[in-house]
Amino acid sequence: MCVCQTMEVGKYGKNATKSGDRGVLLEPFIHQVGGHSSMMRYDDHTVCKPLITREQRFYESLPPEMKEFTPEYKGVVSVCFEGDSDGYINLVAYPYMENEALEQDDMPERDQPRRKHSRRSLHRSSSGTEHKEEKPGLASDSTESSIQEAKSSRMDLHIHSDVPFQMLDGNSGLSSEKISHNPWSLRCHKQQLSRMRSESKERKLYKFLLLENVVHHFKFPCVLDLKMGTRQHGDDASEEKAARQMKKCEQSTSATLGVRVCGMQVYQLNTGHYLCRNKYYGRGLSIEGFRNALYQYLHNGIELRKDLFEPVLAKLRSLKAVLERQASYRFYSSSLLIIYDGKDSRAEMFVECHSETRLKQMDSSVPESLQDGGSTEPSSPPHPMVDVRMIDFAHSTFKGFRDDPTVHDGPDRGYVFGLESLINIMEQLREGNQ
Repeated sequence: MCVCQTMEVGKYGKNATKSGDRGVLLEPFIHQVGGHSSMMRYDDHTVCKPLITREQRFYESLPPEMKEFTPEYKGVVSVCFEGDSDGYINLVAYPYMENEALEQDDMPERDQPRRKHSRRSLHRSSSGTEHKEEKPGLASDSTESSIQEAKSSRMDLHIHSDVPFQMLDGNSGLSSEKISHNPWSLRCHKQQLSRMRSESKERKLYKFLLLENVVHHFKFPCVLDLKMGTRQHGDDASEEKAARQMKKCEQSTSATLGVRVCGMQVYQLNTGHYLCRNKYYGRGLSIEGFRNALYQYLHNGIELRKDLFEPVLAKLRSLKAVLERQASYRFYSSSLLIIYDGKDSRAEMFVECHSETRLKQMDSSVPESLQDGGSTEPSSPPHPMVDVRMIDFAHSTFKGFRDDPTVHDGPDRGYVFGLESLINIMEQLREGNQ
């Protein structure tokens, strides 16, 4: 029996049924800051991505002590195109049933049964976001290519953030534009749909992994995506691909630090929008540039979030200890996410204190006791919530995994080296030695 058939109905979203007669309308995940496969929002607590068998098996065989540092694996869904009356297509997820998937993969597209779903019934709210109206997706294959391109270029996301995003990278083409989603998520989504559309004549259903949405706890998630390790190519990579990956490592901080920036978004309290960086920015950084990027990630637009150092460092040290015990494991091309909330109680205090300081400077004639209202010192706010998660295991391996011919000795030293570099730089920033 497949994993999904054993899941509770609620795992498919409130609108799905056990029989799979109704699907879940997938929406682009607006907080994707890196990677190349499009992450889709399934529901408030769940995202999904195109299934790679090695990654699926890796999630299923994770050591218990690593699960704290990885997204929860929730199973598999079948995803297909469904057109609407405007000639656009959407991606819709259904419970995965192996026999049905095989039958429909082999069946000519014109003979495949059409499932219907109510767009209204699939209208779902999102944590920290709001559905304002349903908007069309990407153009259908039935239209002419020129019409496809026109409709593709004005593709709107189904889900929007109330907080605008602004790209800092000139090569993104969006440097001066404030939009309602991370521009990298839109880029990945368009590329993913283009790939799927080009294959749709031979294949109707696609398998997607269901994974925990690791930012769902955060109202204003600040996300740093770090490519970890000194080597990125898997054991099964062709010579050509291995050479490309080694060149990227040699020309970036992957070689010198064992870590490089793959993307980030940082909420700015002074402007009320996210600043974003992408992987091309990260590849060109020097060691000093990486240090400055980490500083920027921890800066809220008003001041450095010094309260984040200890909780993040504690997580990184714990992860390092766990990975040092995983003999034979290799996490080639894996990424590490560091996440915190850009507008929690402590961050809001920064704004209040900043505003109060400016008011005092403007009215220095008022006695300080009156400026403070005669109140006592406020109690210290709780430690900020932070998270550290490993993601992307399409090239990971360990002894005995899927009969992989190459067996590695000891822990993944390249990954551990990257963690050590990250810890050292954060400790330097904490001490004020930027």
